[in-house]
Amino acid sequence: MSGREHWTTKGDVRLFLWRKASATSAAPGGTILFVHGSSMASQPTFDLEVPGRPDSSVMDWFAARGFDTWCLDNEGYGRSDKKRPINFDISNGADDLEAATDYIFKETKKRKLLVYGISSGALKAALFAERHPQRISRLALDAFVWTGAGSPTLAERKKRLPEFMAKNRRPIDRAFVQSIFARDHPGTADEATVNAFADAILALDDSVPTGTYVDMCSKLPLVDPAKLTVPTLILRGQWDGIAGVDDLVEFFKRLPNPDKQFCVMPGISHASFQQKNYLMVYHILHAFFSQPGPVYQG
Repeated sequence: MSGREHWTTKGDVRLFLWRKASATSAAPGGTILFVHGSSMASQPTFDLEVPGRPDSSVMDWFAARGFDTWCLDNEGYGRSDKKRPINFDISNGADDLEAATDYIFKETKKRKLLVYGISSGALKAALFAERHPQRISRLALDAFVWTGAGSPTLAERKKRLPEFMAKNRRPIDRAFVQSIFARDHPGTADEATVNAFADAILALDDSVPTGTYVDMCSKLPLVDPAKLTVPTLILRGQWDGIAGVDDLVEFFKRLPNPDKQFCVMPGISHASFQQKNYLMVYHILHAFFSQPGPVYQG
């Protein structure tokens, strides 16, 4: 399925957006904005092509089912501007979402979006939802972390916090991308997919910002569940090391909107769309995004 690039601005910062429109002109499923994580731009995550692996592009899969799909490269990543001498933290990423949704609303004439974020992208999406709940109809947070309690990944990452705080960018290479899939539970992703993912990431970036790592290691919590008023889905991979289950359950309990779900995804570690069980993830997300709103609320 063909896509089209779009560009918008945040002040004098240029931001890249990528769109794969609905297979039906009216986009009856709604409009989705996908938000990427700390170590890769948006197209490798959401529009990946892997020979012999059908539906590797989640954007294609949802567009074929009547959704208008968008993603953006946060400032500091991929094709978006990288010129400012900052570390492009999570709050800055939420600012990007404000600029991106301004543009999407103008292009589509829609008033609300379905938003999916993964890892630090989930934090950006949640912070954006706190700031602009009127722009979101449903919010999905995958590999999300609240306080960081019970996270072996963040415990290891904190050992390098002085290094991350000392510079605005950190190098990435093929071995680093492979480590994403080896650190929690080896075997959850196949080698061909990991290699295709690495190829796509490294074609755009050989370094990425440190800001999200600094935030996740030293500034949590960044989101107040009591202020997250939109319908919300929490997705947690069975083997994901970025967030402890107890931490997420406590966050979930404090969400004020009764239209909420918590889903543990079996056989999944981190980077759920690149896992062997990716079609299960699509199904869970599709069910939430296509769920009718309650007729009676009491």
